[in-house]
Amino acid sequence: MDNGEELKIAGIVKESIVDGPGIRYVIFTQGCPHHCPGCHNPQTHDFAGGNYVDISKIAEDIKKDPLLKGITLSGGEPFMQAKKLVKLISKLDREKLNIMVYTGFKYEDLLNNANEENGYLELLRNADILIDGRFELDKKSDKLPFRGSLNQRSIDLKASLSTGDIILYEF
Repeated sequence: MDNGEELKIAGIVKESIVDGPGIRYVIFTQGCPHHCPGCHNPQTHDFAGGNYVDISKIAEDIKKDPLLKGITLSGGEPFMQAKKLVKLISKLDREKLNIMVYTGFKYEDLLNNANEENGYLELLRNADILIDGRFELDKKSDKLPFRGSLNQRSIDLKASLSTGDIILYEF
């Protein structure tokens, strides 16, 4: 049962080198409205699946690993739990760790639909890199760093939010 201090997750990978730059702690959130054909994580789609995990326990687990360079929020759809993910990020050392978020939404749609209730803008402001856009099977490519299909973008969130233009992130 969700008490507001828990994330609903499909799983965690404590050290990954394939989900962003450097050694990363990856959280796969549970629940996704996109249901992209060919999705790499279809088990994360069902909003009724997964398990609740205490945000503070996840933060403590992250803090124990001195090798981590960042956190990757994947899914599922992380923006379905944006406010809770911001709570998690607030408990971390932001000087040491960068935050990368995967989303099936387009960056522009997240900005246009952001409000106090959903916390989209708050999560965008607290993350560093956004991989946006639905996975498109007909645009699949194994040559893209940390992206699955050609339509997806790697966005530098700090630069994009400060300039008002979309600034791509170069890995």
